Amino acid sequence: MVALGPPARTLRGLLRELRALGAASGRPYRDAAAYRYLVAAFRAHRVTSEKLCRAQHELHFQAVTYLCLLRSTRNHVTLHQEFHGKGERSVEESAGMVGLQLPQQPGGKGWES
Repeated sequence: MVALGPPARTLRGLLRELRALGAASGRPYRDAAAYRYLVAAFRAHRVTSEKLCRAQHELHFQAVTYLCLLRSTRNHVTLHQEFHGKGERSVEESAGMVGLQLPQQPGGKGWES
């Protein structure tokens, strides 16, 4: 089984992602239903003795998986915004992007006299 790390670190990571989502929407993250659910679920599945608690490990694995999904989605949106195409470019703009210049036509715009 993969080492999941401490549950507290996973909960802090999930709350950090909720905080980032709340900042984007302009609402405090502590008012979200997801915040209340996460805190209640982690408190309910807390291990109080040294016995093996399958439900606690299952919840922790699901929380780590969900944290990975949230981080990956945020990173995807950031990369998409940065590198998304801006539509059709003119030949002059495309040449300028790679450091080239188009040759100038003698006599103005075209070859005609």
